[in-house]
Amino acid sequence: MINKDLSIDFLGVHFENPFCLSSSPVGNCYDMCKKAYDEGWAGVVFKTIGPEHFVVDEVSPRFDELAKEATPFVGFKNMEQIAEHSLAENLADLRRLKADYPEKVLIASIMGTNEADWTELARVVTEAGADMIEMNLSCPQMTSHEMGSDVGTNPELCQKYCAAVKKGSDLPMMAKMTPNITDMGPVAKACLAGGADGIAAINTVKSIANIDLDRKVGLPIVNGKSSISGFSGKAVKPIALRFIQQLRTTAGLEQLPISGIGGIETWEDAAEFILLGSSTLQVTTSVMQYGYRIVEDMKNGLMHYMAEQNVEHLSDLVGLANQAIIPAEALDRDYKVYPNIDWDKCIGCGRCFISCYDGAHQALTWDEDTRRPTCNTEKCVGCQLCNLVCPVGAISLGEVVMKPGRTGDVTAVEVHSSRLS
Repeated sequence: MINKDLSIDFLGVHFENPFCLSSSPVGNCYDMCKKAYDEGWAGVVFKTIGPEHFVVDEVSPRFDELAKEATPFVGFKNMEQIAEHSLAENLADLRRLKADYPEKVLIASIMGTNEADWTELARVVTEAGADMIEMNLSCPQMTSHEMGSDVGTNPELCQKYCAAVKKGSDLPMMAKMTPNITDMGPVAKACLAGGADGIAAINTVKSIANIDLDRKVGLPIVNGKSSISGFSGKAVKPIALRFIQQLRTTAGLEQLPISGIGGIETWEDAAEFILLGSSTLQVTTSVMQYGYRIVEDMKNGLMHYMAEQNVEHLSDLVGLANQAIIPAEALDRDYKVYPNIDWDKCIGCGRCFISCYDGAHQALTWDEDTRRPTCNTEKCVGCQLCNLVCPVGAISLGEVVMKPGRTGDVTAVEVHSSRLS
């Protein structure tokens, strides 16, 4: 059995592994968080606690899924707001959780409507025993414009509210960012200027996942109507990774402590977030689909990956991929890579030919007698679309050639990809 050190320190708090429940329906009460801890999650970000005067009134139904062919839950639309329990109930759950699981990490997510709210919430969750605070500056479906993503796009408000939280608590604090913004950097810097110790990213993406074509209403339908709300799940992972990469390569933020969120379902997803600079990881949508037990799969897979990479400590992987992602204008454009077709694997389905002809550069010819494609190198641009659509992995990266008029040593060109070859 492989046993690697998955523990990591984040904002001065020790986590036995990087996996946490994110602030959401999956960590809404004592019983849920207890079960998650028992299943092996290192931390819980308790569902966002609001001020006593803010009344949560939810709609029904409130979820929708984005599917593709036979695959459900490619993405998940959620219209739920912050914790519906009273402030007293939430604080009682925090106290009980910390008393029963002192070795686990308990993170209180809070959201106020003004400076006084933020300060008071920070004070009471600290008294209740939280190890850390997460400021929810980013929920996209709040019914008050004084809360959520409308705040998270405003650097001045974010800085002011971060400072308000620091007045009420000396706990480590991270600010949770909204992806419903072009550049997260200025907001993150404003949060740090206000006293935030780190960043959590990303919250959900504003969305309409589906339309009922008969009733001509977005889903889910609430008494004949719907609304724009947060989108999560595997489909948002590329967006989350993009924001995390941009944060870690923004001047002044190169060592920014990040708790990564957004479409983490497998150990591979977890490793990608870590390699781009996330120290801890937060999960919701895959728990809603598969249950808390998925954490064991993710932990085991991550340990096997560490063994393959000859890495003993998880912290040694954090941020290793940041420097290899560069601006598009800096990429090497001197060469192209032709596809290599393995005739023993090819089943003659023609998908590569159709995709190349209809969606790329008409570089594949089709022999009706042999039912096999052939690459016309005069037309091929090396885009590798054929590689991606092949259902049996019969196409891989092949010969590397320099473009006309370009000079260089093709033998020095590194062209490998675990997903393409």
